[in-house]
Amino acid sequence: MLRRLILDPLVLLLLATVGLAVLLPAQGPFASAVDVVATAAIVALFFFHGAKLSREAVMAGLANWRLHLLILGTTFVLFPLLGVGMVSLSSGLFTAPISAGILYLAVLPSTVQSSIAFTSIARGNVPAAVAAASASQVLGVFLTPLLVGLVMGRQGGEMSLSSIGSVMLIVLLPFILGHLSRPLIGGWVGRHRSVISINDRAAILISVYGAFSQATVDGLWRQLPPVDLLVLAVLCAGLLAVVLLVTFSVGRAAGLPLEDRITYLFCGSKKSLVQGIPMARVLFAGPDLGLILLPLMLFHQIQLMVCAWIAAHYAARSDDGAPDQLK
Repeated sequence: MLRRLILDPLVLLLLATVGLAVLLPAQGPFASAVDVVATAAIVALFFFHGAKLSREAVMAGLANWRLHLLILGTTFVLFPLLGVGMVSLSSGLFTAPISAGILYLAVLPSTVQSSIAFTSIARGNVPAAVAAASASQVLGVFLTPLLVGLVMGRQGGEMSLSSIGSVMLIVLLPFILGHLSRPLIGGWVGRHRSVISINDRAAILISVYGAFSQATVDGLWRQLPPVDLLVLAVLCAGLLAVVLLVTFSVGRAAGLPLEDRITYLFCGSKKSLVQGIPMARVLFAGPDLGLILLPLMLFHQIQLMVCAWIAAHYAARSDDGAPDQLK
């Protein structure tokens, strides 16, 4: 399982998709067709995300309110503050789209699959991880667009009325309709999770292909020298390191049981690629989208590799506690 998480097949598909967009970018009528298909796939993605949401499971897990407040505070307060600080400190180092991408990364919700998987491997509180990751995803549908408007506004940008309308129609409305439809289609959704997973990946890959095709056609890659890409990767790694240190320290200071500290560590330090890429396409329609997505794609792979190593060390602990280096 750890090998699969580190060498995430989705990351390999993303790299292949980026390569295809650079070599054979979508142009003209084909680009318009890609845009239509991507929009349809994103609508389906958020519809099924709503349909998969179980209110009973979330409410049962939310009984551990102190843990969940810490996780949500880290995801939607600490991360955005760190993102704004990082952009301010690196002012002039990157182009505007890269800086916007760092801010966007910072306001995304936590992941579901990898947060739960790492918590399970590390022998943490899995029910709490399920509840926390689900709550983060739900709140992210509402909070991420609001936080984008807030942090972009503080950095001299703005969120247009057309972007707000697109979020309502393409993200929020399908999500709500999907959840309201759960009594009717919940059984079908549960039996066909693999089909839904294919749609999720298709929405991500088509969005990435369209975004990076536009970047290639407009010559935006000349704005990102290899050295800048390396510096961006280092900054993403630094952001993750700070959040991991904070979640580890705060979890201990708050007196959480070890299993809850593990859940806080993994759920609080993640950012969702699955939800982030489709939503970015709605929020940042335009030629800069490919560059805006770069920080998220780099952070995603870094978080998988680092958290897989941490999970393996927690999994190796004796029954009376964590390994010495993680106590």
